[in-house]
Amino acid sequence: MPPGQSVMAKKTSGRGTRDLRVKVKTARGRRLSSTLWLERQLNDPYVKLAKAEGYRGRAAFKIRDLDDKYRFLVPGARVVDLGCAPGGWCQIAVERVNALGQKPGKAVGRVLGIDLQEVEPIVGAEIHQLDFLEDGADDKVKTWLGGAADVVMSDMAAASSGHKQTDHLRIIALCEAAAYFAFDVLDEGGTFIAKVLAGGAEGELQALLKRKFTKVANVKPPASRADSSEKFVVATGFRGEPD
Repeated sequence: MPPGQSVMAKKTSGRGTRDLRVKVKTARGRRLSSTLWLERQLNDPYVKLAKAEGYRGRAAFKIRDLDDKYRFLVPGARVVDLGCAPGGWCQIAVERVNALGQKPGKAVGRVLGIDLQEVEPIVGAEIHQLDFLEDGADDKVKTWLGGAADVVMSDMAAASSGHKQTDHLRIIALCEAAAYFAFDVLDEGGTFIAKVLAGGAEGELQALLKRKFTKVANVKPPASRADSSEKFVVATGFRGEPD
């Protein structure tokens, strides 16, 4: 067991088994907030499940939950994952769009991951280090895909400032930028998914998406932590019409 951790055991009534919870001891030089975060990670069932199933993070289950409900990652779909690091969303997409051709008789899809930082290769996905905000990024993506995308998805979040309202405005601005990028690369009928934070400044974004898509839903998937203000906007049926 790593240093600074202990196991707190609690007997369940009438059973000999124990409900084990990892308790992290506060170490010198470590902030309380860091200790609490580490303890939460060590006891998070989705973190454990991600390790067991070979995913690069618990976020993989968020896109899996969303796709279970809205069915946008279908075999043959061409997918762009913005801010794809560490790669969990790409891993789910590869499986579901049949990017490796492992589902006989099903169309083979494409998964393209984009990130500012270098990302470890993902089997079945094509990863590019690119700022999607730079001029010509949309044309590069369509060239790499060999056409328009069926899905643009984003789990991006701006760096935290520690000020809740500022962080909310930053992530809404990032989500809007991702949406405009999606307008440039999506095929008609396509889907856009992005993370936002509840906080009261989403009105303009919602109005924009409702003009561009036939349906817009706001969802908190089961894999999102209960104490998190994050939710995901799922916009389906891209109209493909110019402003």
